[in-house]
Amino acid sequence: MQLMELQRSCATRVPLCDMAHLKLLSQLPVFDDDGLRAVVETPKGSPNKYDYNPDYGCFELAKTLPQGMTFPFDFGFIPSTKGEDGDPLDILVLMDFPAVTGCVVSVRLLGCIKAEQKEKGEKPLRNDRFIAVAKDSRTLSDVKVLADLRSGLLHEIKEFFIQYNRLANKKFTPIGDCDAKAALALVKAGAKTFAKEK
Repeated sequence: MQLMELQRSCATRVPLCDMAHLKLLSQLPVFDDDGLRAVVETPKGSPNKYDYNPDYGCFELAKTLPQGMTFPFDFGFIPSTKGEDGDPLDILVLMDFPAVTGCVVSVRLLGCIKAEQKEKGEKPLRNDRFIAVAKDSRTLSDVKVLADLRSGLLHEIKEFFIQYNRLANKKFTPIGDCDAKAALALVKAGAKTFAKEK
């Protein structure tokens, strides 16, 4: 009898996980107390690409990469930003171990690979790749700027995205690199675009 009364009582209460009151990951503040926020969609080493769907507040499988191809680092987006392609700004997070899909990480921005992405028959759009280190990383604590990364790493990251886009019949063209200060200005511009269109 007590169990039935408890069930009736619970049924009349507002659910603890009411979606209308949850803040979507895509709408989290760009910055936290420690730095920039990044939301991981696809963990390092994953052969699957995941995308966050803000309409449902969930992650969806976007595509599976060919045998032997995996993401070189945790890949996701900077919340409350919008790029020229209409999506949140993309970010690669370097850390000691892969995070999980949906993890929010406080990061230190190193810089950015400025790039254009073009679909067949469409005009090129800016689709930069921001590079950051997790604030809590132990092994990368001395990495402060892009030049601190091991020799050749930036080139490898560019080649990954060139090949990744080629598989989707898109052309990814790196057009230059920028330091943390210039990258931060691009993030702030993306945050302004998001706020204006929200």
